[in-house]
Order: sequence, then C-alpha cells, then structure tokens
Amino acid sequence: MDAPGAYRHCERVVRSQARNFSYGIRLLPPPKRRALSAVYAFARRIDDIGDDHGAPPATRLAKLADERARLADVDAHPSDPVLVALADAARRYPIPLGAFGELIDGCEADVRGGTYDTFDDLLWYCRCVAGAVGRLSLGVFGTSDPETALPRADALGVALQLTNILRDVREDGLNGRVYLPAKDLARFGCTLERDASGRLADDPERLAGLIRFEADRAAGWYDTGLALLPMLDRRSAACAGAMAGIYRHVLRRITADPPAALETRTSLPAWEKATVSVMAMAGIHR
Repeated sequence: MDAPGAYRHCERVVRSQARNFSYGIRLLPPPKRRALSAVYAFARRIDDIGDDHGAPPATRLAKLADERARLADVDAHPSDPVLVALADAARRYPIPLGAFGELIDGCEADVRGGTYDTFDDLLWYCRCVAGAVGRLSLGVFGTSDPETALPRADALGVALQLTNILRDVREDGLNGRVYLPAKDLARFGCTLERDASGRLADDPERLAGLIRFEADRAAGWYDTGLALLPMLDRRSAACAGAMAGIYRHVLRRITADPPAALETRTSLPAWEKATVSVMAMAGIHR
C-alpha cells in the first residue's frame, strides 16, 4: 500500500475508534494530522489486543510480542497500512518509536492482571500506556526545548490516564480489574467489591472521598502537563489542549458527582467536545 492510502486508513481508525482524540487531531495541519493519526492507529491496535477479553491471555501476549517484533523493523511490512503510515511518519518527524515498547509493556501488565499497591506503582503503568503516547505525540508536534517538554508531555499523558481510570472504575471492575492503588483503597476503607445486586458495597461517603482524592491527584498532573502548551506551535498546542480539555471536563464531572461516575461511564456530548476544541484553537484552555 502507498503512503497516502495508508494515512487515509489511519485517519479512518482515529475517527471511528478514538473519538475524543479525533477532536484534537483534526486541528493539526494535514502533514502532522496524518502523522499523529498513524501514531494513534498503532497505539489503538496495541490497546485492542490487550483489551480483547474474548481471547486467552496467552494468545494476547503472543500477539503483543508479534507487534513488538514488527515494530523493530517498521519498514518491512508493505501490506500493513498502519505500519506503512507509521514508517513514513517516522521518516518525516522525530517520533521515538521505541516508546511503543513501553505501551506494550503496560498492555502486557493488563493481560497478566497486574494490580498496584502504591501510587508509584500505578504511575509506572500510566507512564507506559499514556505517558509514552504523550512523548510519541511530542515527536510530531515538535518543540525547541525537548528536555523540558518531554516530562510535561509525559505528565499530560498521566493526567489523561488517571481520568480514564476514574471514568472506567465500573467497567474495569466488571472485567476483574482494579487500577486504584491498594493503599488508597485501604486509606478510605473501600474495596470496590459489589453486592449480590451488583451495587458497590462500600460506604457511599467513603467512596466519594476516594474518588475526589484521586481526581485531585489527576488535576495536579494536568497542571504540570498543560505547561507543555506554550512550548508548542499554535496548532499543535490547540491539538494537545483540545485533547486535555475534553478529559479535564470529564474529570470535573466525575469530581462533581462521584456516585454517578461509579455507576455509569462519564462522557461529554459532541457539542461540548466541539466547544472545547474551538476554544483550544482560539488559545483558550479550560
């Protein structure tokens, strides 16, 4: 497949499977939009393998190992549109393709049923599955001071992943996953276990305290990560700001009503996502 066709495939993947991120990606000029679509399409492939609960763990781990091997020679797969696009993007931009290895590490931890005792343990996971994507994205955005920008891009990824974890507590619990640190659960006297009717058995006030504590922590990571935006060109800053803005709005909804967030998946209507994107393009980040 030629590069233009490969990029079109990746952009379709982003529009259909990464809808929150698509609001930001569409704000980029075409060359960067195509390159970041390739990054996200490959990241999505890895995530989908890790999240395929219909496949045995051994099968998923083998598939992740295959993708790791394919990534080692990204130019050697002319029939794979995602890798064709990714290889072309990496020739045009300083994309640190090795960071995908960290994403695979995090997905392997998911498949193996990893749990996290302390926040530092969880931080390792967040940096693997989201901080790495922030660093990959920075390769497309570009910056004159990568040494300062890289940890900020990493922090923004961590903030988004912590938001994802809080948004998906119920869904993850039904799949047998608990990401919140065990020490935090113990601190608030919570287990996230459900009773026979499927409702969380923990005291509602304790649960709300736990969720707000974790949300405050995520907000601090946004504060650090958003310091990246002044280091980017206007449209790259708009892209990152739109992505972060959408997730920050989700975090605020979770903080405002923790019980609802624990029983339903918090999301924003399309009009609100579009509004955040328009504001980001205007340089307004809230």
